[in-house]
Amino acid sequence: MDIALQLTLLVGGLLVALAASDVAVSYTRALAAVLGAPPFVVGVVLVALGTDLPEIANSIASHLQGEGDVNVGDSVGSTLTQYTFVLGLFPLVIAVIAVPRRQVALITVLTVGGLGLTILFVADGWLGRLDGLILVAAWGGAMIAVTRLLPRTAPEIPPRVKVQGRLPQAGIVLLALAVVGVGATVAVGALVNLAEEVGAPEFLLAFFGASLGTSAPEIAVDITALRRGAPAIALGDVLGSSLIDSTLSIGIGPLVAPAAVTTRLAVTASLYTLVAVALVGVLLAVRRRHDRLSAAVLMSLYVLSYFVLISLN
Repeated sequence: MDIALQLTLLVGGLLVALAASDVAVSYTRALAAVLGAPPFVVGVVLVALGTDLPEIANSIASHLQGEGDVNVGDSVGSTLTQYTFVLGLFPLVIAVIAVPRRQVALITVLTVGGLGLTILFVADGWLGRLDGLILVAAWGGAMIAVTRLLPRTAPEIPPRVKVQGRLPQAGIVLLALAVVGVGATVAVGALVNLAEEVGAPEFLLAFFGASLGTSAPEIAVDITALRRGAPAIALGDVLGSSLIDSTLSIGIGPLVAPAAVTTRLAVTASLYTLVAVALVGVLLAVRRRHDRLSAAVLMSLYVLSYFVLISLN
């Protein structure tokens, strides 16, 4: 393996992801202003869908190959990673972030509901088309609830962008998010290859590949949003991505092609994630702020998941 090539791919992928995320955040803020929609809601509905494209594509591909465990492991693992690890990074960029209680509580309840359905459906070791249909419908219902139940906030002053109009701006956002996904995937793949080259332990390979890999687009977009003074978009994206992972991402695979899953592994991972998501939601909603203290709790839940799942499996 050419180490120089992998380093080039790593740096190049990160630069592409960061550049594209800057475009995505700017146009998302502009689009939110045009639509008169709260940035948090746009983050949940639109940005999260774009940053979650890797998980959605993986779900379909894994079920077409009869690998239901790959879908459930990736989708549930991404839900856990985003609610703990990715959210835990936020106070490193902004020391204290105000947390809107109603928004966080609603998304958390909906995400817990999706994970509850997942536990119910994987308990028999099979994900069928009806299971997938219910999960996808649950995501659709969640989007309706988000747009109708969350309160409207005062619109922010949007940045100046060259392209005007709702549809063109929405298209640019989705295209930029797709580029973020490609750049982040290339960078993480190079990182994993470098780790293999230097003989890193399998645990670290799994850590980077499974957890950071699928969450790399969210990390790139959310960190950029925080740096650009748009914490509502960052918070909406990370929570919205978790909601998608627990519903649409898991459900779309079996909707295309049913497949078997390993019951004990799927139930254990989903149950731990459900509890962790609920704890994080309650913590943030009660404190109404996210700082380094809450970040430490979130990171601890993330690290603990490896000990729990490894010991039980």
